[in-house]
Amino acid sequence: MAGTDKSRAEVSDEGPAIILVEPQMGENIGMAARAMLNAQLGDLRLVRPRDGWRNSKSKNAASGADVVIDGVQVFENTVEAIADLTRVYAATARPRDMIKPVLTPNSGAQDMRKAVVGGEKVGVLFGGERAGLHNDDISLADTILQAPLNPAFSSLNLGHAVLIVSYEWYQTADYTPDMQLPEGRTNPATKGELVNFFERLEAALDVCGFLHVAEKRPIMVRNIRNIFQRAKLMEQEVRTLHGIVSCLTRPESNR
Repeated sequence: MAGTDKSRAEVSDEGPAIILVEPQMGENIGMAARAMLNAQLGDLRLVRPRDGWRNSKSKNAASGADVVIDGVQVFENTVEAIADLTRVYAATARPRDMIKPVLTPNSGAQDMRKAVVGGEKVGVLFGGERAGLHNDDISLADTILQAPLNPAFSSLNLGHAVLIVSYEWYQTADYTPDMQLPEGRTNPATKGELVNFFERLEAALDVCGFLHVAEKRPIMVRNIRNIFQRAKLMEQEVRTLHGIVSCLTRPESNR
């Protein structure tokens, strides 16, 4: 998962704006930009960042996410940063004395997706490294996002927090199978190929005496076949097994 792939460094226009309020460290801004591009997000907004944030540290931490860093918008206050948005979420780990819906990043991302599909522009507020979001900033949000983490240690690095939200957003429109099996240059073995191997293996087991008990033979054959059926063998793997049988059944003097 490490490394970069600049060949697909495009961004989507439909994702949420990521708004960092009073970020202190250029490298955290860079890491946030990198996390955003991982999820094809490109709208990064900063509110009162520390002077000099655009430096070699932010550039290096972005690790190739130049399209995000170069397009950063800077604002004097949070109100200006969210002025064009219709729905705002505030990411915070601390409980607040405000009556607002609290969603996990997963459910929040689904809520954002529905809003975007409905034509709304959305954004997520993240606080700075020193104090997080101020209550005045949170009061501007419609919903709070809170990741279910260790209650005794739930504070996140700014870049990590942006990555969690960005990832969950991306997943709402991603249909990658939960499990894949790269097959390379071979294909799944056909049932005919499997049966051919089974019969050859069983013949060899008859010769060596492994299946010598006649009344148990049918059950043992079925068990052996089921072992290989569960393995979901590829054509090349069946050929390898044929080679093993050939080697084991050759006279010892010819091995």
